[in-house]
Amino acid sequence: MRRLPLILLAWVIADVYFFQAVGTLTANNLILCGYWLIDVLIVTGFGVLINLRRTNRQPAKLISWLMALTLLTVVPKIIASPVLLLEDITRIFRHFPPRAQWVSELALILAAVPFLGLLYGMTGGRHRYKVHKVTLKFDDLPEAFDGFTITQLSDIHAGSFTGKKGVEKGIAMVNHQNSDLLLFTGDLVNNQASEMEPWIETFSKLKAPYGKYSVLGNHDYGDYIKWESKQAQSANLNQLKKVHKEIGFKLLLNEATTIQKDGESIALVGVENWGKGGFHKYGSLTKAASTVPDEEFKILMSHDPSHWEAKTLENLKHIHLTLAGHTHGMQFGIELFGFQWSPVKYVYPQWAGLYKINGKYLYVNRGFGFLGFKGRIGIWPEITVITLKKA
Repeated sequence: MRRLPLILLAWVIADVYFFQAVGTLTANNLILCGYWLIDVLIVTGFGVLINLRRTNRQPAKLISWLMALTLLTVVPKIIASPVLLLEDITRIFRHFPPRAQWVSELALILAAVPFLGLLYGMTGGRHRYKVHKVTLKFDDLPEAFDGFTITQLSDIHAGSFTGKKGVEKGIAMVNHQNSDLLLFTGDLVNNQASEMEPWIETFSKLKAPYGKYSVLGNHDYGDYIKWESKQAQSANLNQLKKVHKEIGFKLLLNEATTIQKDGESIALVGVENWGKGGFHKYGSLTKAASTVPDEEFKILMSHDPSHWEAKTLENLKHIHLTLAGHTHGMQFGIELFGFQWSPVKYVYPQWAGLYKINGKYLYVNRGFGFLGFKGRIGIWPEITVITLKKA
Protein backbone atom coordinates (compact mmCIF):
# COMPACT_ATOMS: atom_id res chain seq x y z
CA MET A 1 0.00 0.00 0.00
CA ARG A 2 2.94 2.34 0.64
CA ARG A 3 3.85 2.10 -3.04
CA LEU A 4 0.36 3.05 -4.22
CA PRO A 5 0.97 6.85 -4.21
CA LEU A 6 4.11 6.35 -6.34
CA ILE A 7 2.21 4.13 -8.78
CA LEU A 8 -0.60 6.68 -9.07
CA LEU A 9 1.93 9.49 -9.56
CA ALA A 10 3.66 7.56 -12.36
CA TRP A 11 0.28 6.91 -13.95
CA VAL A 12 -0.71 10.62 -13.87
CA ILE A 13 2.64 11.80 -15.26
CA ALA A 14 2.57 9.18 -18.03
CA ASP A 15 -1.03 10.09 -18.86
CA VAL A 16 -0.25 13.80 -19.19
CA TYR A 17 2.85 13.26 -21.31
CA PHE A 18 1.20 10.75 -23.60
CA PHE A 19 -1.80 13.03 -24.06
CA GLN A 20 0.59 15.67 -25.38
CA ALA A 21 1.73 13.21 -28.05
CA VAL A 22 -1.85 12.40 -29.00
CA GLY A 23 -2.77 16.09 -29.09
CA THR A 24 0.18 16.82 -31.39
CA LEU A 25 -1.03 14.27 -33.93
CA THR A 26 -4.78 14.90 -33.87
CA ALA A 27 -7.32 17.60 -33.00
CA ASN A 28 -10.28 15.23 -33.20
CA ASN A 29 -12.39 15.94 -30.10
CA LEU A 30 -13.87 12.43 -30.16
CA ILE A 31 -10.42 10.86 -29.89
CA LEU A 32 -9.24 13.34 -27.24
CA CYS A 33 -12.35 12.81 -25.10
CA GLY A 34 -12.11 9.05 -25.56
CA TYR A 35 -8.55 9.18 -24.21
CA TRP A 36 -9.72 10.49 -20.85
CA LEU A 37 -12.92 8.45 -20.88
CA ILE A 38 -10.86 5.27 -20.57
CA ASP A 39 -9.23 6.65 -17.41
CA VAL A 40 -12.65 7.56 -16.01
CA LEU A 41 -13.86 4.00 -16.64
CA ILE A 42 -10.83 2.53 -14.87
CA VAL A 43 -11.20 4.78 -11.82
CA THR A 44 -14.96 4.10 -11.69
CA GLY A 45 -14.31 0.37 -11.94
CA PHE A 46 -11.89 0.43 -9.03
CA GLY A 47 -14.40 2.42 -7.00
CA VAL A 48 -17.07 -0.21 -7.68
CA LEU A 49 -14.60 -2.97 -6.82
CA ILE A 50 -13.68 -1.40 -3.47
CA ASN A 51 -17.36 -1.04 -2.60
CA LEU A 52 -18.13 -4.66 -3.53
CA ARG A 53 -15.22 -6.01 -1.51
CA ARG A 54 -16.52 -4.23 1.55
CA THR A 55 -19.59 -6.47 1.25
CA ASN A 56 -17.31 -9.54 0.89
CA ARG A 57 -18.10 -10.00 -2.79
CA GLN A 58 -15.31 -11.13 -5.11
CA PRO A 59 -16.26 -10.06 -8.66
CA ALA A 60 -13.64 -12.11 -10.52
CA LYS A 61 -14.67 -10.88 -13.95
CA LEU A 62 -14.53 -7.23 -12.90
CA ILE A 63 -11.09 -7.71 -11.36
CA SER A 64 -9.89 -9.40 -14.54
CA TRP A 65 -11.22 -6.70 -16.87
CA LEU A 66 -9.89 -3.90 -14.67
CA MET A 67 -6.42 -5.42 -14.55
CA ALA A 68 -6.41 -5.99 -18.31
CA LEU A 69 -7.64 -2.47 -19.13
CA THR A 70 -5.23 -0.87 -16.65
CA LEU A 71 -2.21 -2.73 -18.02
CA LEU A 72 -3.17 -2.04 -21.63
CA THR A 73 -3.46 1.70 -21.03
CA VAL A 74 -0.87 2.42 -18.34
CA VAL A 75 2.16 0.30 -19.27
CA PRO A 76 2.50 1.56 -22.89
CA LYS A 77 2.24 5.17 -21.69
CA ILE A 78 4.91 4.71 -19.02
CA ILE A 79 7.29 3.10 -21.53
CA ALA A 80 6.75 5.83 -24.13
CA SER A 81 6.87 8.81 -21.75
CA PRO A 82 10.69 9.05 -21.42
CA VAL A 83 10.90 9.93 -25.14
CA LEU A 84 8.58 12.89 -24.58
CA LEU A 85 10.39 13.85 -21.39
CA LEU A 86 13.75 13.96 -23.18
CA GLU A 87 12.28 16.24 -25.82
CA ASP A 88 10.90 18.53 -23.12
CA ILE A 89 14.38 18.82 -21.61
CA THR A 90 15.79 19.92 -24.96
CA ARG A 91 12.86 22.32 -25.45
CA ILE A 92 13.94 24.20 -22.34
CA PHE A 93 17.18 25.20 -24.10
CA ARG A 94 15.33 25.95 -27.35
CA HIS A 95 12.89 28.41 -25.81
CA PHE A 96 9.96 25.94 -25.81
CA PRO A 97 9.16 25.48 -29.50
CA PRO A 98 6.08 23.36 -30.38
CA ARG A 99 6.46 19.63 -29.79
CA ALA A 100 7.93 17.89 -32.86
CA GLN A 101 5.48 15.63 -34.64
CA TRP A 102 8.09 12.93 -35.29
CA VAL A 103 8.78 12.64 -31.56
CA SER A 104 5.08 12.08 -30.87
CA GLU A 105 4.98 9.48 -33.65
CA LEU A 106 8.00 7.73 -32.12
CA ALA A 107 6.30 7.69 -28.71
CA LEU A 108 3.19 6.10 -30.24
CA ILE A 109 5.31 3.45 -31.97
CA LEU A 110 7.10 2.63 -28.71
CA ALA A 111 3.75 2.40 -26.91
CA ALA A 112 2.39 0.05 -29.58
CA VAL A 113 5.04 -2.61 -28.81
CA PRO A 114 4.02 -3.32 -25.18
CA PHE A 115 0.36 -2.80 -26.09
CA LEU A 116 0.47 -5.54 -28.72
CA GLY A 117 2.55 -7.74 -26.42
CA LEU A 118 0.02 -7.41 -23.61
CA LEU A 119 -2.85 -7.99 -26.01
CA TYR A 120 -1.27 -11.23 -27.25
CA GLY A 121 -0.57 -12.33 -23.67
CA MET A 122 -4.26 -11.93 -22.84
CA THR A 123 -5.42 -13.88 -25.88
CA GLY A 124 -2.96 -16.46 -27.20
CA GLY A 125 -0.37 -16.33 -24.43
CA ARG A 126 -2.45 -17.80 -21.61
CA HIS A 127 -2.87 -21.13 -23.44
CA ARG A 128 0.50 -21.25 -25.18
CA TYR A 129 1.53 -24.35 -23.26
CA LYS A 130 5.20 -25.24 -23.44
CA VAL A 131 6.68 -28.64 -22.61
CA HIS A 132 9.94 -28.43 -20.65
CA LYS A 133 11.91 -31.70 -20.68
CA VAL A 134 14.60 -32.44 -18.10
CA THR A 135 16.74 -35.54 -17.57
CA LEU A 136 18.21 -36.07 -14.10
CA LYS A 137 20.84 -38.67 -13.20
CA PHE A 138 21.23 -40.24 -9.78
CA ASP A 139 23.74 -42.81 -8.51
CA ASP A 140 21.28 -44.39 -6.11
CA LEU A 141 18.21 -44.52 -8.32
CA PRO A 142 16.73 -48.06 -8.25
CA GLU A 143 17.46 -49.92 -11.50
CA ALA A 144 13.77 -50.45 -12.19
CA PHE A 145 13.26 -46.67 -12.39
CA ASP A 146 15.99 -46.03 -14.95
CA GLY A 147 14.11 -44.09 -17.66
CA PHE A 148 11.03 -43.53 -15.47
CA THR A 149 9.14 -40.40 -16.57
CA ILE A 150 7.21 -37.87 -14.49
CA THR A 151 4.92 -35.13 -15.73
CA GLN A 152 4.56 -32.23 -13.30
CA LEU A 153 1.72 -29.73 -13.36
CA SER A 154 1.25 -26.84 -10.97
CA ASP A 155 -0.99 -23.84 -10.31
CA ILE A 156 -4.07 -24.74 -12.32
CA HIS A 157 -6.16 -21.91 -10.78
CA ALA A 158 -9.44 -23.16 -12.21
CA GLY A 159 -11.30 -20.02 -11.11
CA SER A 160 -9.39 -17.99 -13.71
CA PHE A 161 -10.25 -20.12 -16.74
CA THR A 162 -12.61 -18.73 -19.36
CA GLY A 163 -12.13 -20.86 -22.48
CA LYS A 164 -12.67 -24.62 -22.42
CA LYS A 165 -11.02 -25.20 -25.77
CA GLY A 166 -7.71 -23.71 -24.59
CA VAL A 167 -7.68 -25.76 -21.37
CA GLU A 168 -8.52 -28.99 -23.22
CA LYS A 169 -5.62 -28.30 -25.56
CA GLY A 170 -3.33 -28.28 -22.50
CA ILE A 171 -4.82 -31.51 -21.11
CA ALA A 172 -4.28 -33.23 -24.47
CA MET A 173 -0.64 -32.10 -24.47
CA VAL A 174 -0.16 -33.54 -20.97
CA ASN A 175 -1.53 -36.94 -22.00
CA HIS A 176 0.55 -36.87 -25.17
CA GLN A 177 3.72 -37.03 -23.03
CA ASN A 178 2.75 -40.58 -21.96
CA SER A 179 4.59 -40.22 -18.65
CA ASP A 180 4.61 -42.97 -16.06
CA LEU A 181 3.60 -40.71 -13.18
CA LEU A 182 1.65 -37.44 -12.93
CA LEU A 183 2.31 -35.03 -10.07
CA PHE A 184 0.43 -31.81 -9.31
CA THR A 185 2.07 -29.33 -6.94
CA GLY A 186 -0.82 -27.22 -5.69
CA ASP A 187 -3.22 -24.31 -6.26
CA LEU A 188 -6.05 -26.17 -7.94
CA VAL A 189 -8.34 -23.15 -7.36
CA ASN A 190 -8.09 -19.45 -6.58
CA ASN A 191 -10.20 -19.54 -3.42
CA GLN A 192 -13.22 -21.85 -3.54
CA ALA A 193 -13.73 -25.53 -4.34
CA SER A 194 -16.76 -24.65 -6.48
CA GLU A 195 -14.41 -23.12 -9.08
CA MET A 196 -13.50 -26.65 -10.19
CA GLU A 197 -17.08 -27.79 -10.84
CA PRO A 198 -17.06 -26.91 -14.58
CA TRP A 199 -13.65 -28.56 -15.02
CA ILE A 200 -13.94 -31.89 -13.20
CA GLU A 201 -14.71 -33.84 -16.36
CA THR A 202 -11.88 -32.13 -18.25
CA PHE A 203 -9.18 -32.82 -15.66
CA SER A 204 -10.46 -36.35 -15.06
CA LYS A 205 -9.09 -37.15 -18.53
CA LEU A 206 -5.50 -36.90 -17.26
CA LYS A 207 -3.83 -40.32 -17.35
CA ALA A 208 -0.70 -41.92 -15.88
CA PRO A 209 -0.16 -45.69 -15.40
CA TYR A 210 1.64 -45.34 -12.06
CA GLY A 211 -0.90 -42.90 -10.65
CA LYS A 212 -1.72 -39.23 -10.18
CA TYR A 213 -0.74 -37.48 -6.94
CA SER A 214 -1.20 -33.94 -5.62
CA VAL A 215 -0.57 -31.51 -2.77
CA LEU A 216 -2.25 -28.29 -1.67
CA GLY A 217 -1.06 -24.79 -2.50
CA ASN A 218 -1.54 -21.55 -0.58
CA HIS A 219 -4.71 -20.60 -2.52
CA ASP A 220 -6.40 -23.94 -1.87
CA TYR A 221 -7.08 -23.16 1.80
CA GLY A 222 -9.39 -20.23 1.03
CA ASP A 223 -7.33 -17.88 3.17
CA TYR A 224 -7.69 -14.89 0.83
CA ILE A 225 -11.43 -14.30 1.12
CA LYS A 226 -13.76 -13.71 4.06
CA TRP A 227 -15.98 -16.61 5.14
CA GLU A 228 -19.20 -16.57 7.13
CA SER A 229 -17.48 -18.75 9.70
CA LYS A 230 -14.46 -20.96 10.29
CA GLN A 231 -16.78 -23.90 9.72
CA ALA A 232 -17.63 -22.63 6.22
CA GLN A 233 -13.95 -22.32 5.33
CA SER A 234 -13.26 -25.78 6.69
CA ALA A 235 -16.17 -27.20 4.69
CA ASN A 236 -14.76 -25.59 1.55
CA LEU A 237 -11.37 -27.24 2.12
CA ASN A 238 -13.01 -30.62 2.73
CA GLN A 239 -14.94 -30.22 -0.52
CA LEU A 240 -11.74 -29.39 -2.38
CA LYS A 241 -10.14 -32.56 -1.04
CA LYS A 242 -13.08 -34.47 -2.48
CA VAL A 243 -12.55 -32.75 -5.83
CA HIS A 244 -8.95 -34.01 -5.92
CA LYS A 245 -10.35 -37.51 -5.54
CA GLU A 246 -13.02 -36.94 -8.19
CA ILE A 247 -10.46 -36.02 -10.81
CA GLY A 248 -8.33 -39.01 -9.86
CA PHE A 249 -5.62 -37.44 -7.72
CA LYS A 250 -4.35 -38.98 -4.50
CA LEU A 251 -3.87 -35.95 -2.25
CA LEU A 252 -0.84 -36.20 0.03
CA LEU A 253 -1.30 -34.24 3.26
CA ASN A 254 2.02 -34.26 5.12
CA GLU A 255 2.44 -37.92 4.26
CA ALA A 256 4.38 -40.27 2.01
CA THR A 257 3.62 -43.16 -0.26
CA THR A 258 5.69 -45.54 -2.37
CA ILE A 259 5.73 -46.05 -6.11
CA GLN A 260 6.39 -49.71 -6.93
CA LYS A 261 7.99 -50.96 -10.15
CA ASP A 262 9.41 -54.40 -10.88
CA GLY A 263 9.97 -55.23 -7.23
CA GLU A 264 11.68 -51.92 -6.39
CA SER A 265 10.32 -48.64 -5.07
CA ILE A 266 10.83 -44.92 -4.66
CA ALA A 267 9.22 -42.70 -2.02
CA LEU A 268 6.85 -39.89 -2.93
CA VAL A 269 6.51 -37.32 -0.13
CA GLY A 270 3.84 -34.63 -0.12
CA VAL A 271 3.66 -31.66 2.26
CA GLU A 272 0.93 -29.09 2.74
CA ASN A 273 1.76 -25.50 1.87
CA TRP A 274 4.78 -23.99 3.58
CA GLY A 275 6.06 -20.57 2.49
CA LYS A 276 8.41 -17.91 3.79
CA GLY A 277 7.19 -14.45 4.69
CA GLY A 278 3.47 -14.00 5.24
CA PHE A 279 2.42 -17.36 3.78
CA HIS A 280 0.88 -19.94 6.05
CA LYS A 281 3.08 -22.81 7.17
CA TYR A 282 0.80 -25.84 7.17
CA GLY A 283 3.47 -28.21 5.91
CA SER A 284 5.69 -30.48 7.97
CA LEU A 285 8.43 -32.30 6.10
CA THR A 286 9.50 -34.04 9.31
CA LYS A 287 6.03 -35.53 9.71
CA ALA A 288 5.61 -36.31 6.02
CA ALA A 289 8.92 -38.18 5.71
CA SER A 290 8.83 -39.85 9.12
CA THR A 291 7.90 -43.27 7.71
CA VAL A 292 10.36 -43.15 4.80
CA PRO A 293 13.62 -45.13 5.26
CA ASP A 294 16.76 -42.99 5.04
CA GLU A 295 18.16 -45.02 2.14
CA GLU A 296 14.98 -44.75 0.03
CA PHE A 297 15.07 -42.60 -3.10
CA LYS A 298 12.80 -39.61 -2.37
CA ILE A 299 10.79 -37.16 -4.42
CA LEU A 300 9.13 -34.30 -2.52
CA MET A 301 6.10 -32.33 -3.67
CA SER A 302 6.05 -28.90 -2.00
CA HIS A 303 4.09 -26.02 -3.52
CA ASP A 304 6.27 -23.08 -2.48
CA PRO A 305 9.93 -23.17 -3.63
CA SER A 306 11.06 -21.14 -0.58
CA HIS A 307 10.46 -24.33 1.43
CA TRP A 308 13.46 -25.92 -0.32
CA GLU A 309 16.17 -23.63 1.06
CA ALA A 310 14.39 -23.01 4.37
CA LYS A 311 13.59 -26.61 5.32
CA THR A 312 14.32 -29.27 2.70
CA LEU A 313 18.06 -28.75 2.25
CA GLU A 314 18.67 -28.87 6.01
CA ASN A 315 16.48 -31.92 6.58
CA LEU A 316 18.31 -34.95 7.97
CA LYS A 317 16.85 -37.14 5.26
CA HIS A 318 18.30 -36.73 1.78
CA ILE A 319 15.55 -35.45 -0.52
CA HIS A 320 16.81 -36.20 -4.01
CA LEU A 321 14.28 -34.13 -5.96
CA THR A 322 11.81 -31.45 -4.90
CA LEU A 323 9.01 -30.31 -7.20
CA ALA A 324 7.40 -26.89 -6.61
CA GLY A 325 5.41 -24.18 -8.37
CA HIS A 326 3.76 -21.09 -6.86
CA THR A 327 5.70 -18.29 -8.60
CA HIS A 328 4.06 -18.54 -12.09
CA GLY A 329 7.28 -16.88 -13.24
CA MET A 330 5.11 -13.82 -12.46
CA GLN A 331 3.46 -14.61 -15.85
CA PHE A 332 5.82 -12.02 -17.29
CA GLY A 333 9.45 -12.11 -18.29
CA ILE A 334 12.02 -13.10 -20.90
CA GLU A 335 13.32 -16.55 -21.74
CA LEU A 336 15.42 -16.49 -24.90
CA PHE A 337 18.60 -18.35 -25.92
CA GLY A 338 19.32 -19.46 -22.37
CA PHE A 339 18.71 -16.02 -20.88
CA GLN A 340 16.04 -16.00 -18.19
CA TRP A 341 14.58 -13.00 -16.37
CA SER A 342 11.40 -12.04 -14.54
CA PRO A 343 10.76 -9.49 -11.78
CA VAL A 344 9.78 -12.40 -9.51
CA LYS A 345 13.47 -13.42 -9.28
CA TYR A 346 13.97 -10.55 -6.81
CA VAL A 347 11.49 -12.23 -4.46
CA TYR A 348 12.21 -15.90 -5.11
CA PRO A 349 15.83 -16.95 -5.82
CA GLN A 350 14.43 -20.19 -7.28
CA TRP A 351 11.55 -19.09 -9.49
CA ALA A 352 11.50 -21.21 -12.68
CA GLY A 353 13.28 -24.30 -13.93
CA LEU A 354 15.99 -26.50 -12.41
CA TYR A 355 18.24 -25.75 -9.42
CA LYS A 356 20.86 -27.88 -7.65
CA ILE A 357 22.60 -27.52 -4.29
CA ASN A 358 24.72 -30.22 -2.64
CA GLY A 359 23.45 -32.94 -4.92
CA LYS A 360 19.79 -32.09 -4.26
CA TYR A 361 17.55 -30.90 -7.08
CA LEU A 362 14.63 -28.47 -7.14
CA TYR A 363 12.40 -27.98 -10.14
CA VAL A 364 10.03 -24.98 -10.14
CA ASN A 365 7.13 -25.31 -12.59
CA ARG A 366 5.93 -22.06 -14.20
CA GLY A 367 2.26 -23.01 -13.75
CA PHE A 368 -0.49 -24.37 -15.97
CA GLY A 369 -3.00 -21.57 -15.37
CA PHE A 370 -2.92 -17.91 -14.45
CA LEU A 371 -4.07 -15.61 -11.66
CA GLY A 372 -4.98 -11.91 -11.58
CA PHE A 373 -3.62 -10.95 -14.98
CA LYS A 374 -5.49 -13.22 -17.40
CA GLY A 375 -2.55 -13.83 -19.62
CA ARG A 376 1.13 -14.55 -19.93
CA ILE A 377 3.93 -12.66 -21.62
CA GLY A 378 7.26 -14.39 -22.21
CA ILE A 379 6.73 -16.89 -19.37
CA TRP A 380 4.40 -19.43 -20.96
CA PRO A 381 2.23 -21.99 -19.13
CA GLU A 382 4.24 -25.11 -18.47
CA ILE A 383 4.05 -28.88 -18.69
CA THR A 384 7.18 -30.40 -17.16
CA VAL A 385 8.47 -33.83 -18.15
CA ILE A 386 11.27 -35.23 -15.98
CA THR A 387 13.13 -38.40 -16.91
CA LEU A 388 14.98 -40.20 -14.10
CA LYS A 389 18.18 -41.94 -15.12
CA LYS A 390 20.58 -44.25 -13.31
CA ALA A 391 24.00 -42.59 -13.35
